Amino acid sequence: MESGRPSRTAWRAAHARARHQADPQRIFTDPLASTILHVEPDALTPLPDDPVARHNIRFLAARSRFAEDSLASAVTAGTRQLVVLGAGLDTFACRHTHPGLTVFEVDHPDTQAWKRQQLAAAGIAVPPSLAFAPLDFERGTLAEALDAAGLDRTRAAFFIWLGVTPYLTRDAVLATLRFVAGHTAPVQVVFDYYSEPSPAMAPELRAAYEAATRQVAELGEPWLSHFTPEGIAGELRAMELDDIEDHTSPGLLARYLGEPTPDADAFSGHVIRAGRTAAR
Repeated sequence: MESGRPSRTAWRAAHARARHQADPQRIFTDPLASTILHVEPDALTPLPDDPVARHNIRFLAARSRFAEDSLASAVTAGTRQLVVLGAGLDTFACRHTHPGLTVFEVDHPDTQAWKRQQLAAAGIAVPPSLAFAPLDFERGTLAEALDAAGLDRTRAAFFIWLGVTPYLTRDAVLATLRFVAGHTAPVQVVFDYYSEPSPAMAPELRAAYEAATRQVAELGEPWLSHFTPEGIAGELRAMELDDIEDHTSPGLLARYLGEPTPDADAFSGHVIRAGRTAAR
């Protein structure tokens, strides 16, 4: 992202969530999605006819649904701390109904300043249970930002990290996961990643994938890392995050839509939940 400006991909993700609210096959409900963008719902661009583009928007919705469903289960089990890494314009902290849950949002200071402006202009109140943890990785660390915001590393925590890992190097992704795994109390994390496209991918789908990579690169935020399901699972187990479930984007959409979706080889998005149920 450019200094002094919010992440462009954060804006794109927020816009996709808002567009999804008009989807007749809505997976994920976010009543503040268009409000925080200052856009009337009927002014949003309709869902595309192109099946690949439509699938990608639904995948963004499905990953949020999966993360929030997984969090709800953790809250039922007693977790009262949520950390949202790379929160962008995510609205969960302003609309959830989990009593006693503290939400820590970590993002670049420029993006958080932009979000605060968007919230204020939209008339969306910042709840006292929301703690902002601004972090510029050139000047600080994740540990320092969360310590300053008040995260208690001796109490159970849940981390949500969506739409970020592809834009980081492999080493940076693994370093962040090691920080999560270092939590003293029980911990879980939901994050997404991209695997390399299958060699058997149909030419038109490969063209769509390559177009997407070019598009984010042109925005100045290129994809930098990919993982294999086996490889990332091995890394997580080595960190003692051995309670793992990994879903492909077609599989996750089938879970929520209850109908067949494009073949898994066609799309490379994954959403994974990993955790440790015991304290260190």
